[in-house]
Amino acid sequence: MQEFTLDLNIAAQMPLRKDWRIGTVGAGAIVRGCHQVAYRNAGFNSYGIASQSKARAEEVATEFGIPNVYDSWQQLIRDKNIEILDIAVPPDKQLEIVREAVQENDHIRGILCQKPLAMNLQDANEIVLLCEQAGVKLAVNSNMRYDQSIRALKTLLEHDYLGEIVLATIDMRAIPHWQEFLQQYDRLEMLNMGIHHIDTFRYLFGDPEKVTATSRSDPRTKFPHIDGISQYTFQYNSGLMATSLDDVWAWQGEGTQKDMYIRWRVEGLEGMAIGEIGWPKFPEKGLSTLKFTSRRHPDQWIEPSWDTVWFPDAFEGTMASLLCAVEEDRLPEINGRDNLHTMATIEALYLSLKEERTVKLSETLLTLK
Repeated sequence: MQEFTLDLNIAAQMPLRKDWRIGTVGAGAIVRGCHQVAYRNAGFNSYGIASQSKARAEEVATEFGIPNVYDSWQQLIRDKNIEILDIAVPPDKQLEIVREAVQENDHIRGILCQKPLAMNLQDANEIVLLCEQAGVKLAVNSNMRYDQSIRALKTLLEHDYLGEIVLATIDMRAIPHWQEFLQQYDRLEMLNMGIHHIDTFRYLFGDPEKVTATSRSDPRTKFPHIDGISQYTFQYNSGLMATSLDDVWAWQGEGTQKDMYIRWRVEGLEGMAIGEIGWPKFPEKGLSTLKFTSRRHPDQWIEPSWDTVWFPDAFEGTMASLLCAVEEDRLPEINGRDNLHTMATIEALYLSLKEERTVKLSETLLTLK
């Protein structure tokens, strides 16, 4: 059998400097369980933290050895020692923070925003324009791009191991905890969970020509929303179809068993790849997996392995990409301008739901500045 020796490029490129002074706005579960764990593991410099609850910020600072705790995010932003701003707040709050961060700014060199970048395409576009006009590097924490199986798959595609891609699917069975802030908005699943899959399809295959979506409400919830359980399909000029089924009602409650997973499959004319995302096992260490078959290695399955996980290890990659971009004066790998195309795709999907039709991506991209 022919030996498989391709470097799958799973590990993130690290910056030359690891002592960039990072100020984090937010001290919630994602900061505590992922951001700060990843930064500590990578050797990054968490210099300061602020949160709506100073007591919670102090707890995180104590746990991770962060030397500076601020009374407010405004105070953190004004600290001239902060070089990199890590924003980890609800998406409807990010625009306000970015607006202030770039005003008369001469010390903040880069900003990492959470996904979704905003609650709608218009606000996301404003965030990108503000950073571009201020000369601040903007990255978006679309961290599924740094899941190990997805990153390995991207490498296989770049080296044409699967040939022309015909069909790609993602099948999610999960039970998310809908954050309280989401309960005041009607856009739910695609904007806040499906966005991982939507952005991943773009990462792997580029922008679709058109999209179609269908949805129903999540029967567990007591607040109104447009999309709970969703299915959406991307269509490409090449004929490729990419589709995801996002089921957030994977457990019917006490007395029934759970069966949660995220599985993906990509089929090409020269081979096929299959994977599973380890995230549903979090906070346990759930490894993502990949196996593939290709005419280059006839009549066998190849199953690479690794010992890192999506949560929290992928968060090293999203921050490292921003730091490298600041050092090299280039766009981050997951930059704001690129992310607008993910937001435009989401806008097209909601338009598809509203008007019960297939929507061309060009319809929403035309609104960008």
